[in-house]
Amino acid sequence: MRILLKRPLRDIALIAVVVALAPAAVLLVLRVINPPASAFMTLTAVRLHAEHPEAEISQDWVGLDAIASCMPLAAVAGEDQTFPTNHGFVWSAIERAIKHNANGGTVHGASTITQQTAKNLFLWPAKSYIRKGIEAYITLWMDLLWSKRRVMEVYLNVAQFSDTVFGVQAAAKQLFHTDAADLSRRQCAVLAAVLPAPSEYDAANPSSYVAGRRAWILRQMRHLGPHYLDEALGMD
Repeated sequence: MRILLKRPLRDIALIAVVVALAPAAVLLVLRVINPPASAFMTLTAVRLHAEHPEAEISQDWVGLDAIASCMPLAAVAGEDQTFPTNHGFVWSAIERAIKHNANGGTVHGASTITQQTAKNLFLWPAKSYIRKGIEAYITLWMDLLWSKRRVMEVYLNVAQFSDTVFGVQAAAKQLFHTDAADLSRRQCAVLAAVLPAPSEYDAANPSSYVAGRRAWILRQMRHLGPHYLDEALGMD
């Protein structure tokens, strides 16, 4: 009887270990192989097909060297200015979000670019503590196994910039009729400005709010300086 009890426990423990290490295994593969799609991209495609069967998702993968240097800087200026030095989390921001959420109402996050990359690649968009917990676990592995350069490269290729456009190359082509390598600072800044709500904001025809956010991001970019990300991204 004791032997019969031990075997199921051993099997459960083995399954638990496999599940716990699965994100690390996938991230090791994606460190060198570009993901063909992201979970959020797939969910968006399913939703759009149900609502508008003719709608198509656009994404064109490009390496970081084929993206204007102002785009990573704009993303960092607008979304995560501690990106070069944080280890996937900004604990002070998390503490502020916890205090806010304790008062009830909408659950606020405190996501770094690494956390956003983890969410976009593997998870669903709805805000919940369960999803945030899974996101945090994947973020831990991502920060351990990926370089900052790889995080930024994947982030800019899977980020959503409009209802049907994912990745900065597709955004540059469809919204500005240019390539990601040729984006201007203002174009980079306005693309970063719509990242918090790309289905609501229009980078090509910015509202007064988006224009104001673009101006703020441009000021932050000047404050950070053109070489702010050089060491983190391994740039000369």
